[in-house]
Amino acid sequence: MKTLKAYLRFLAAAFAVNVKSVVEYRANFLAQTFGMMLNNAAFAVFWKVLLDRTGGLGGYGFADVMFVWAIVSTSFGLAHVVFGNVRGLSEIIREGDLDAYLLQPKDVWLNVLASRTEPSAWGDFAYGFVVLAFLPGISPERVALFCILALAAAAVFTACFALMESLAFFMGDSTALSGALTEFLLSFSLYPETVFDPGMRWIFYTIVPSGFIAFVPLAAFRSLDWRLVPIAIGAAAAYVALSRAVFNAGLRRYESGNKIGTKV
Repeated sequence: MKTLKAYLRFLAAAFAVNVKSVVEYRANFLAQTFGMMLNNAAFAVFWKVLLDRTGGLGGYGFADVMFVWAIVSTSFGLAHVVFGNVRGLSEIIREGDLDAYLLQPKDVWLNVLASRTEPSAWGDFAYGFVVLAFLPGISPERVALFCILALAAAAVFTACFALMESLAFFMGDSTALSGALTEFLLSFSLYPETVFDPGMRWIFYTIVPSGFIAFVPLAAFRSLDWRLVPIAIGAAAAYVALSRAVFNAGLRRYESGNKIGTKV
C-alpha cells in the first residue's frame, strides 16, 4: 500500500506539472481542446442522420452509439492526458532520450509515460462527459459506473499503446505498429460488435481489446450491471502487467544513446 500511495503521489505531482505546462499557452490549449470536441461532435451528427434513416445498426440505437462514443472518447482522452508520452515512447527509445529517466528513482515505465500531457486529449476527455449528460436515464449511479469503466478502458488504451511502442527495444522502430493498433482499436470500438463476423470477435478480447474498451462497458451501462465491472478492471490489470513486462524485458536490452540531457 505504501508503494501504491507513493506512485499515486508521483502521478499527481507529474500531472500538476503537465497541466501548468499546457495552460501556460492558454489560447493554444483552449483551441486544441474545443477543436477536438467539435471534431467528435461532427461524428455524432453523422450517426444521428444514419440511425434516423436505418432505425438502428447491429442492435445499437442512437443512445447506445452515443454511450460508446462517450466511453471511448473519455478513456482515450484520459490515457493521453495522464500519460501523454504513450505514443511517443518508440521515438524516445530510438533517440536515446530514455537515458534521463534511468537516472531517476521512480519506475521508468511509469515515469516516461507520465512526463507530459497531450493538449488535444483534454477535448476528448471532456467530450465524453458532455455526451453522457444528454443520455436518457442518466443518474448518479450511472455516472459513477461510467467513471469506473472509463478508468479501466483508459488503462487498456495506455497498456496497449505502450506495449506496441515498447517493441522499439527489439525492432528499432515500432511507430507503424502503434499507429495501426490505434486505428484498429478506435475503428472496432466505435462500431457495434454484432456487425463483425462472429469468427472475428475473439480478436476484440485479445489482440485488439475493443471488447474491454467499449462492448463490456456498454453491456454494463445498459443494464446497470456492476458484476461486469470486475471483468473490465481485471482485463485492464492484465494488459497493464503485460505491457510493463514487455517494457522491462526490452529495457534490459537497451543501450544508452550517450545523449547528454537532464530531466527535472
